[in-house]
Amino acid sequence: MSISQVNIDIFRSINDLGKEYNFLNPIAIFMADYMLYVLALGMLVYWFTRTNKNRMMVLQGGLAFILAEVLGKIAGTLYYHHQPFAELPNVNKLIEHSIDNAFPSDHSILFFSICFSFWLVRRKEGWMWLIFACIVGISRIWVGVHYPGDVLAGALIGMGSALFTYWLVPKLSFIKTALVKYEKVEQSLLPIREKTENKNF
Repeated sequence: MSISQVNIDIFRSINDLGKEYNFLNPIAIFMADYMLYVLALGMLVYWFTRTNKNRMMVLQGGLAFILAEVLGKIAGTLYYHHQPFAELPNVNKLIEHSIDNAFPSDHSILFFSICFSFWLVRRKEGWMWLIFACIVGISRIWVGVHYPGDVLAGALIGMGSALFTYWLVPKLSFIKTALVKYEKVEQSLLPIREKTENKNF
């Protein structure tokens, strides 16, 4: 399908920044390609703090991502176009990417579904995660693999899915039961040492 001129103009304004400020390109490449490892590490850290609040948050984020991916695939059947570097001349392409349907942005779906889930539960540091999600979205435009519309659609799908799982997951008793059973197994394998008071004081 044809891309709107506004979408192309905004893409050009961001993507051309890589030509003008090429010293920022390594940062854009890292955010576009490798920030997902930071997100995965963050989820692991939250999970192994071993608090119910954090674990429910991680579960909500994971389920939001799954839901958002399904919705994203459905959206991709309704609207289809290739990556900017495959459709436009003189694109500043900074990373390798196959040519397929670029709508919506999978990276935006991933980051906004999980990072918005973090923000809903932990507002204080949640802002940091939301900022990361926005930077990742912009970086995907910067490196030439997505139009702004792809990123915006992915962000909206991700945040909508996060809101839904934030509302739904705490109501599902089988998830709470499964989490309790998991924690019993984890406690038997990785017991938490209880602090004991020194009776000499």
